[in-house]
Amino acid sequence: MRVTKYTHSCVRLERDGRVLVIDPGCWSEPRALTGADAVLVTHEHTDHVDVLRLAGLGVPVYAPAAAVIPRLDVIGVAAGEEFTAAGFRIRAVGGRHATIHGGKPDCANLGYVVDDVLYHPGDSLHLPGQPVETLLVPLQASWLKLTEAIDFVNAVAPQRTVGIHDGQLNERGLSSINGWLAEETDAGYRYLAPGGQL
Repeated sequence: MRVTKYTHSCVRLERDGRVLVIDPGCWSEPRALTGADAVLVTHEHTDHVDVLRLAGLGVPVYAPAAAVIPRLDVIGVAAGEEFTAAGFRIRAVGGRHATIHGGKPDCANLGYVVDDVLYHPGDSLHLPGQPVETLLVPLQASWLKLTEAIDFVNAVAPQRTVGIHDGQLNERGLSSINGWLAEETDAGYRYLAPGGQL
């Protein structure tokens, strides 16, 4: 499986001529969707789902059944559900977006385990409930402290970890976060700039 990271939380997975894209939001590059066979959306926030681009794409879009995404036809998914999208086996986990402040936001959020080897948690630190080779870890968010991200990586204990959810970081902040994750985890942490591949 080839993994290409795009801006913020968008990730493109390719295998055997099939393309699955996760969280193509308003900050991600349009080319992430070129040739996509299916899309997974973790939750309804625009940094994870660009409705205008997806509405005209003409491929299946999977999202939490409880998500409110006007003007976009989606296939609703629930936590614990297993399905196939673009030839990839998917298991949905989690259920709710991490709390920012005062109990908000309170919206549906699903993480996706792909082919039992890669995990994208969306905007939560919900554990995948199984071993995974590659963990996509959020690096910065109003709902996240770096110590929580480090603990999350150590709890999942993947073979390799790649940072996502970095759209609001400048170079100094990104350098600091990358240093801490590399130093405090033993999970093959690496940062991929947009367009970088595994």
